[in-house]
Amino acid sequence: MHPEFPDEDIMALFEEKVEDEDRAALVSPDNQYIHFTARLGFNCMNNMAKYEACALKIQAAIDFNVKLLKVYGDSALVIHQLRGEWETRDHKLIPYQAYIKKLVEFFDDVSYHHVHREENQIADALVTLASMFQLTPHGDLSYIEFRCHGKPANCCLIEEEQDGKSWYHDIKRYVECKEYPQGASDNDTRTLRRLAAGFFLSGGILYKQNHDMVLLRCVDAKEVERMLVEVHEGSFGTHTNGHAMA
Repeated sequence: MHPEFPDEDIMALFEEKVEDEDRAALVSPDNQYIHFTARLGFNCMNNMAKYEACALKIQAAIDFNVKLLKVYGDSALVIHQLRGEWETRDHKLIPYQAYIKKLVEFFDDVSYHHVHREENQIADALVTLASMFQLTPHGDLSYIEFRCHGKPANCCLIEEEQDGKSWYHDIKRYVECKEYPQGASDNDTRTLRRLAAGFFLSGGILYKQNHDMVLLRCVDAKEVERMLVEVHEGSFGTHTNGHAMA
């Protein structure tokens, strides 16, 4: 991605790799990130791909004139071999290790650190992005702009209704009594009829019919908050991880 801070402010490089798609980020002291994602255009073993990812990101740090570098990666094999703690026996990996040792001569100090994959939450997003592009030989891609939200978007969906009525109040009233909101325009009434066609009322409870014919119960903001607390902390507390819960 296009850098937006001076080269001398870059202090760290994060490296992540899965299969043939690479992700990394240059990180400044004030926590600004430049993310990288790449796809290998040739077949190789998984460990070779991890070395390719590491070399690619170190080359990027060289381009930014970084002198003090910390490399973080999720491959224990690559990190420990580059530290010299593990012996490199695979003849396919030896040239990679030698090449990276040549690259580190451009830095005043380099250290290698092993991290777990779950510590880099943007990795899955970047690998998905890389898989979306159709690459051609010698083809160039334009810069891509990322925007980060400071809070989950779904928080806006459970805010208390300003008028004290549930979000489905008008739909339920139309399904039950065929009545429109007071002062509704012709366009509003048409929209309401179209929305109401997908809802079902049973015993005073409104349901939304899903595409697979499953009836989804409609709940208001207070009930949603109560349900979330019960699912996360109460007797129905989940044993799954955060991503599965979302």
